Amino acid sequence: MVQRRLRILLLILFTSGICGLAAAQEPPPTLALGSPAPNFCLPGVDGKTHCLKDYAAADVLVVIFTCDHCPMAQLYETRIKELVSDYRSRSVAFVAIQPNNPQAIRLDELGYTDVSDSFAEMKIRAAYRHFNFPYLYDGDTQKVARAYGPTATPHVFVFDAKRRLRYEGRVDNNPRPQYVTRQDARIAIDEVLAGKPVLVPQTPSIGCSTKWIYKESGSAAELAHIESDPVTVKRVSATDLKSLRKNPTGKLLLVDFWATWCGPCVEEFHDLETMYRMYGHRPFDLVTVSINYPDEQAGVLQELKKQHATTENLIFGTPQPYDLMAAFDPKWNGVVPYTMLIGPAGEVLYQHQGSIDPLQVRRLIIANLPDDNYIGHQAYWHQAVYGKM
Repeated sequence: MVQRRLRILLLILFTSGICGLAAAQEPPPTLALGSPAPNFCLPGVDGKTHCLKDYAAADVLVVIFTCDHCPMAQLYETRIKELVSDYRSRSVAFVAIQPNNPQAIRLDELGYTDVSDSFAEMKIRAAYRHFNFPYLYDGDTQKVARAYGPTATPHVFVFDAKRRLRYEGRVDNNPRPQYVTRQDARIAIDEVLAGKPVLVPQTPSIGCSTKWIYKESGSAAELAHIESDPVTVKRVSATDLKSLRKNPTGKLLLVDFWATWCGPCVEEFHDLETMYRMYGHRPFDLVTVSINYPDEQAGVLQELKKQHATTENLIFGTPQPYDLMAAFDPKWNGVVPYTMLIGPAGEVLYQHQGSIDPLQVRRLIIANLPDDNYIGHQAYWHQAVYGKM
């Protein structure tokens, strides 16, 4: 009898554990209309901790779940800033919360961004785009996100003076500004300020799904696949390098010249390979060229394997380095690392001798990649990088 009871108890514990795990891997429900605003106390990119109580004086509180990496969220950054500016004097408080767990984001999900969603990278984006609202981080525990239940980024929650939810959903009815016919969040805020019912209290929100912690397994699987891919290196001639300079790929091409004995070259290799894994599924390619001698090929390959360099990797094919350098660029003075970003028509978009600024290069890449999936995204980044459309 005792053994039977023990077996039953163990079965109950096991089953409840499985159910708890399954529940943790299910997206939480979105906060119901009329619900009180769930409490939060989260770190902001301004170095302060922001809590729900800090906004008690506002007649309306707008909580927006958004992030860095999502192209839809990026396209809404300007519109969110405009909302904040327009309602600054009307007793409306705005708070943006970044809900994604950075470890749950695969590299190939970063093909439309300069930074991911870590707290440090949030600070970079906020400064670069001059955010005029508190930008808070919830990615480690996602406790606040699970209480609100945002389905995608961006997702807006509008609360009245009693902090009851009156509206949840999209900012407006089209990610492309020229097609917007209804500014849903703005209308809802105006209705709450006027003490009126919100006529359309719920709307769907297009954007990137929230990256819950349980999605880390996808990121780990991606890394395992990367590390299993073969790494090769082949020798090139002056003719090959002349052709490479003209960019025969038909894609945006980043070429990096390096050497195993060059510390800065090796140090920046990880950043270059990360760019390839971020943008490689788009019309982008990376070619590395070692200026080591042909008889040093074994050492070059060893370093490439250490870096998991699954890109196209080349090595000078003759012991005449200056002839090979001149074949690619007669004006190159021989300094490595030497990096060039080349457009599909062979135009030089960026060239730099010495260590690169990875953030600058990533922004140049996405500003010059064609709008293959998100029309308007290139214009967003072209304006951000070059200051014009």
